[in-house]
Amino acid sequence: MSISRLSFELPTHLETNEPPEARGLARDAVRMLVSHRGTGELLHSTFRDLPLFVRPGDLVVVNTSATIPAAIDGYSNDHQRVVIHLSTHLEGELWVVEPRRPLGTSSERWRGDEPPQSLSLGQRARLELLEPYRDSDRLWTARVELPRPALEWLADHGRPIHYGYVKRPWPIEAYQNVYATEPGSAEMPSAGRPFTPELIARLVAMGVGVTPVLLHAGVASLEADERPFPERVKVPAFTANRVNGTRRAGGRVIAVGTTVVRALESASNFTGRVEPLDAWTDLVITPERGVRVVDGMLTGWHQPDASHLWMLEAIAGRELLESSYLAGLDGAYRWHEFGDTHLILP
Repeated sequence: MSISRLSFELPTHLETNEPPEARGLARDAVRMLVSHRGTGELLHSTFRDLPLFVRPGDLVVVNTSATIPAAIDGYSNDHQRVVIHLSTHLEGELWVVEPRRPLGTSSERWRGDEPPQSLSLGQRARLELLEPYRDSDRLWTARVELPRPALEWLADHGRPIHYGYVKRPWPIEAYQNVYATEPGSAEMPSAGRPFTPELIARLVAMGVGVTPVLLHAGVASLEADERPFPERVKVPAFTANRVNGTRRAGGRVIAVGTTVVRALESASNFTGRVEPLDAWTDLVITPERGVRVVDGMLTGWHQPDASHLWMLEAIAGRELLESSYLAGLDGAYRWHEFGDTHLILP
């Protein structure tokens, strides 16, 4: 099977520029396309109807990583402003970062000459770019010197990462899932954004399990032309046991988002058994590699040629993936983190 990326043209009017709440919708009122791999059937629905498409004994796995205000401003010695996206904390003062050029209320990819190597972040905080990260042409390893613990400092001086299609800044609360518990993601693991406490309660009441993993997501802006970089993942023992028990009992494991798929598949062996994991993962899921644990997936709508589409093809198959995206475009589904959803079932 080919691992050529799925190419299509995304019209700008399908790029969602505000949370659904700003459009007068509840979180769980966004649209949801349901794709069935076995039959090829496509159904147009709404996220709050998710309980209609799962069944008792299924297990929904969520990523409880919370979004941090990872965008900050730095200034060079000649007062040039550089937007910094903190992507991944490595250890101590070392981070993976993405320097970006300011563009209106947002920023754009840094091209041309190298960004300034030393930046003032204000109030005794500094950042020094050390070297490109893993030969990336946009990410750097950097030393970030802060006068206080990073999360405290960012709460006062950072802001959520957003891109040009989001026309105005939104508070960090707009970028949090209702079940998020541990700060660490540069950008929201957004497939789970439509969940509400009431919807989770409905799932549990009907006999559907809900269980967590933790994967701190890095910047997503690189996905259109680069493979995913290593990320920190934790699969607790009780989640591993619930996944294995669900599979033995004939239930389906449904991952909420690409981060959950990466976490579970990183924790699995060749037979599909999941073991507890607390480590870095560099797993890239392609159609050739396939999936061993995940039966279904709830996800957003991804950019043309995005590497995450390899993962979707591994779960859905190429034919269903192509027909789903054609239906999403024809049906005017909304893209990006504040947009609509896509449920892939076996």
